[in-house]
Amino acid sequence: MLPSKTRWEINSIDKEQVQALTKALEIPDVVARLLVQRGLTDIEEARSFLYIEKQSFYDPFLFLGMDIAVARIKRAIENEEMIMVYGDYDADGVTSTSVLMTALQQMEANVEFYIPNRFTEGYGPNEEAFRFAAEQGISLIITVDNGISGVHEANVLKELGVDLIITDHHEPGPILPEALAIIHPNHPDGKYPFRELAGVGVAFKLAHALLGKAPVHLLDLVAIGTIADLVALRDENRLMVKQGLQVLRQTSRKGILALCRVAGAAISDLDEESVGFVIGPRLNAVGRLSDADPAVDLIMTENSGEAESLAVEIDTMNKERKSIVSEITEQAIKQVEENYSLEENRVLVIAKEGWNPGVVGIVASRLVDRYYRPVIILCLDPITGKAKGSARSIAGFNMFEELSQNRDILPQFGGHPMAAGMTLSLEHVDTLRIRLNEQAKFLAPEDFIPITPVDTMAHLDEIDIHSISKLQMLAPFGMKNPKPKVLIEQSSVASIRKIGANQNHLKITLEKGKSALDGIAFGLGELADHVSPLAKIDVIGELSINEWNNTRKPQIFVKDVKINDWQLFDVRGISQPERWLATLPPQRDVIAFDPKTVHAFSKYLAAESIMVIENEEQASEYSIDQKQIVLLDLPSNEEILLNLIKNGKPVRVYAHFYQDDPQFFNAMPSRDHFAWYYGFLKKRQEFDLSKNGDALANHKGWSRDTINFMSKVFFELDFVTIKDGMITVNKSVEKRDLSHSPAYQTKERMVNLEQELLYSSFQQLKVWFEEHTEWAKRLEEEEKVWI
Repeated sequence: MLPSKTRWEINSIDKEQVQALTKALEIPDVVARLLVQRGLTDIEEARSFLYIEKQSFYDPFLFLGMDIAVARIKRAIENEEMIMVYGDYDADGVTSTSVLMTALQQMEANVEFYIPNRFTEGYGPNEEAFRFAAEQGISLIITVDNGISGVHEANVLKELGVDLIITDHHEPGPILPEALAIIHPNHPDGKYPFRELAGVGVAFKLAHALLGKAPVHLLDLVAIGTIADLVALRDENRLMVKQGLQVLRQTSRKGILALCRVAGAAISDLDEESVGFVIGPRLNAVGRLSDADPAVDLIMTENSGEAESLAVEIDTMNKERKSIVSEITEQAIKQVEENYSLEENRVLVIAKEGWNPGVVGIVASRLVDRYYRPVIILCLDPITGKAKGSARSIAGFNMFEELSQNRDILPQFGGHPMAAGMTLSLEHVDTLRIRLNEQAKFLAPEDFIPITPVDTMAHLDEIDIHSISKLQMLAPFGMKNPKPKVLIEQSSVASIRKIGANQNHLKITLEKGKSALDGIAFGLGELADHVSPLAKIDVIGELSINEWNNTRKPQIFVKDVKINDWQLFDVRGISQPERWLATLPPQRDVIAFDPKTVHAFSKYLAAESIMVIENEEQASEYSIDQKQIVLLDLPSNEEILLNLIKNGKPVRVYAHFYQDDPQFFNAMPSRDHFAWYYGFLKKRQEFDLSKNGDALANHKGWSRDTINFMSKVFFELDFVTIKDGMITVNKSVEKRDLSHSPAYQTKERMVNLEQELLYSSFQQLKVWFEEHTEWAKRLEEEEKVWI
């Protein structure tokens, strides 16, 4: 048995709905199943989703306040007023800034951009920056990807006589800023058809309204920002990203081309995955470590030399960011392990002086992955008396709503249900931790186990290049339209091994009948020690096509595995105990049948960690139910082991069966051997075994142990007497069979036991266990009921 790391959420789907979509849209069954799984059961809605590129963008003037914003901006351009685009330092923010800057420059506006420094100014509107802008003669400020939380700063601008237009997508608070216009898809008084745009999507809609038509040439930037900000890839976001990726693959932007070159990414192959893992992190890295201006400069430059220089600088910053993230993550994990009980801390609030506030959001995500509970990572600054940080959450805990209950100690915060940023006084850090843990008491134990939604089930013989290629009809994948997770049940493991420099990844080949499928599991290398060669394995993963040396093959990126039945691990014959002992799970019951074995393994196992079972009664009283047992040696007779294995169903059995004096290869003498030896003794009447035993053994080609064994059998049957090594034949002997000798019985029993358990094949050993227990029969019955 091997439990899954996550909760597999398998939802039943309506077959009639699947058939209806298959027929109406003329699509493969697997695509229809995935559409239904995603809640797209209406035929026209599903059609719009699949063929989104045929749809049109929504009218930007459906936004509340868009007409006011456009009129004011155009008046500013006509009057040659100075306009400032006030952006944000993440990838969404810098692409938003670039989109609106490009549109305004296209309209010949007198415009400049300003992005606050993450470390000295923090997120969102900044009073000092606004006052500086007013002093420089700025009469109109347009925020992108921020502003909705700037109530105080909006009042400052109003006093200064500077007009403010807010474009944002973050959660609005209970009080909205007093701005000339607020362009927000989720405005409480608005009726825009789609409410989940990224900041760059909102900026694009403003550019659309200003230019009078959708600026398709800006969609490459919209795709980057939308993917990087992890918003839902549905509806208009899906349209923007799908068209944007097409524009991106043909982009002439010198900065993007240079960035892809230094990152080793082919521009023509860019998709949502490479944008999310190659371009997005690099644009984000700039604002995480310093001013974000170079990221905007990279996007907007038309100079090849400058583009190359900026790309190299940004790529270097990204490498530095990775190093900083790793270091802080290690320190944060150490804090948790040493200071925080997971039972008492449903929400982890981890804080330390000196951490880089630009990367703590990534660190928070890493800790959520490790501990699966809401996490807040705070950077403490004793000079300012402030703590600044980021939060990441789990399903069922709306971080924005929970933080909103603490506005009295959070002068600055904003975000979404799954992520947020905040600033608070150092004195309130402990208070926040206590309050959030109190608020999180509604979370049930199962809420702390990650969920893996299963989109569809598949058989190995259904998976081929054609079926996988059909899944691309649902691309681009992302939030609320994830890559399909496929469940493949009860496959055999044809091969499994650890790969990677640190052996922390897994390569596996699944097999069933004549069908096989290669798989890669990143970060799951340890599973190689926990999957038995004969196990039937359930796998969840994402299907893809592997292209290598002009060969295309189906493969699966494994996300989680599960084995429902007990497992047998064959560690017999491994002469170095440390090799196989290192693969054992921490929770295991080590069982020895001979007390001498405890001493033999004293170098590797503490004596108190080994359970010694010497007889049938002890075996009957020891439950192995739902345990991981290690059979360290062989019992003296089969009944002891049978009594043990019938007393419960174990999760795993590790069979080592150490023997200090194996009998199998000291072959049982034949009856002809016994007959010749007895005749030899009877003829001589006396024989000095201690003096002449070796010579006799050499003469017959037998071992000395064989001579000693036959002598002992004759002694136990009263055929001879033995005193001080001298054998004397008894004169009146009752005829008795050799099997009446206890030594003969013991050796025969041990030879048979060793043959069955120690020297059998792995397959034969598995069959032996199944034949002597009810485990296999119970599994078959369970499968029949399930089917």
